[in-house]
Amino acid sequence: MIKKAEHIAIIVTDMDRSIEFYGGMLGYKLRIRGQNPRREMAFLYHENQTGFEIELIRDLQPEGEYSDKGIVNHLAFTVDNIEEAMDYYRIKGIEFNSNKPNTAIDGAQTIFFTGPDQELLQFVQPVKREQV
Repeated sequence: MIKKAEHIAIIVTDMDRSIEFYGGMLGYKLRIRGQNPRREMAFLYHENQTGFEIELIRDLQPEGEYSDKGIVNHLAFTVDNIEEAMDYYRIKGIEFNSNKPNTAIDGAQTIFFTGPDQELLQFVQPVKREQV
């Protein structure tokens, strides 16, 4: 049975650039980096979200187009206040795909942006629900 999301793997073209983006921009820290004959990989974690990691993969010998390997639609990050998050990350250089957040079907506020390899990323401010 599924307990939680473990990690998400993202294909990248420049490992250093992607580690800098997820680390410097979003606060993830490098846990381990290494390679085998086919791939360079790095695992990143965030102190506020233990048990979930981002795996970055760079093929040393390209095996075809990214879409041939499967596409990750997007990676979402929870934020407490989406407007404050947008202001903070705009100052750091993120350009959002729209000027204002959208409202999801569950009432959450969401906004998309892209990472260094045009991977689709999202901030989500969940709806606060009363404890029952």
